[in-house]
Amino acid sequence: GIVTVIDCAHAKEHLEEEKPEGVENEAVEQVAFADRILMNKIDLVDEAKICELEKKIKSINTQAKLIRTDHSQIDPHELLNIQAFSLDRVVAMDPEFLDTDGEHEHDKSVSSLSFKFEGSVNVSHLQDFIQVLMQESGQDLFRYKGLLAVKGMDMKFIFQGVHMLFQGGFDPDYPWKPDEKRECRFVFIGRNLDHDKIRKGFLECKVDESKPLRFKAGDKVFANVGGYEPGTIMRLWDEGNPYRIKLDSGEEVWGPIDVDLYVKGRS
Repeated sequence: GIVTVIDCAHAKEHLEEEKPEGVENEAVEQVAFADRILMNKIDLVDEAKICELEKKIKSINTQAKLIRTDHSQIDPHELLNIQAFSLDRVVAMDPEFLDTDGEHEHDKSVSSLSFKFEGSVNVSHLQDFIQVLMQESGQDLFRYKGLLAVKGMDMKFIFQGVHMLFQGGFDPDYPWKPDEKRECRFVFIGRNLDHDKIRKGFLECKVDESKPLRFKAGDKVFANVGGYEPGTIMRLWDEGNPYRIKLDSGEEVWGPIDVDLYVKGRS
């Protein structure tokens, strides 16, 4: 986890400081990144100013835990095993982790976005979307995290990132339970976020359960492996991919998206 220490006597002016165009406000970024925020030097300011500063901090980062300190004195247990991205917290849908009540506008260009939807995503669509998002907006994404249900996978997918550093994966210790509602949840904090574009991008990764796949197991197809080669559909929704295909050459490949670019029928 990330711990940020702030000086209560001067933090608000730094958070509100107007920087020249193209220059980052490092104070805002440090607050946005944090999982724990130590509000130090509380002895130098009155209660009203502390409350005002807390309100300002929460407008930038609704997820971090605020801890008031004097001379940075704190119980070490508050800083150990923070588990800011613990899957247990996600599974429990802790509102401090993923506040899906909506958006929180604040420091002009810095905003947070949180949302959810029921259903599963296509992992290949998701990878393509994340790659484009990183290329276009990576420097403006202070922090992002979420939990995903991936079609064809029994395990939960959890991800987090800072700027262009993305980390995510499946955890075999946390499968979706048979009676558990599969849904996807996300939180983004950053500068000049295009909220509608991010929502739209994720929703386009969602699998339309009302629309069946074009092929079934046993169908003869052509698979694009740098060129189209003949093969046979072996399984549907295999490890997050719509198709697992055995080529006539004997090699097995995946059809990552159900479109002719990757898999087409033999006529």
